[in-house]
Amino acid sequence: MAALTAAGIAAVGTREPGDAAGAEDIRGLLLNGAPERWDAISEALLMVAARRCHLVETVWPALDKGSYVVCDRFVDSTTAYQGYAGGVPLQRLAELHNLIAADFVPDLTIILDLPVEQGLARAAQRRGGETRFESKATEFHARVRQGFLTIARLEPNRCAVIDATQDIDAVTASLLAVVTARLGLKL
Repeated sequence: MAALTAAGIAAVGTREPGDAAGAEDIRGLLLNGAPERWDAISEALLMVAARRCHLVETVWPALDKGSYVVCDRFVDSTTAYQGYAGGVPLQRLAELHNLIAADFVPDLTIILDLPVEQGLARAAQRRGGETRFESKATEFHARVRQGFLTIARLEPNRCAVIDATQDIDAVTASLLAVVTARLGLKL
């Protein structure tokens, strides 16, 4: 976001689930409590409900104003978490996304990849109260990671994988290079 703003590019930073009134309420339900609080289908339905609020109240209005939208997580996260890791059939998830967003997909999805143990360790360092997903088994997180890598392999024109084991400056440089190359922005 900072690079876009510094380059004079109108941009809105956002996250999922959240960044719309109803979506923030759903975020609390999804990210707090015991790991087994919801099964994967319930999670998917809650995520999709939050995403619809987010699209209607935040994303689409920003795009209509000509802004770029930088979103921390979107439909690929639901596919990875509830689909590949949780077992919800991918076609059903695609149907839900089509119901709430038609053919709307990101222009670019950046996947920051690192081994599961490193990712969980980093999450623990910044841990706040929202720990429900981080509390799930390591095997679950391995399936999530493989899900993201599969999505990237199946959609290479839309997805870019960045090695997040590098130091923050190298990750940032890789990210900016991808954004510049893929979106034609001068950052």
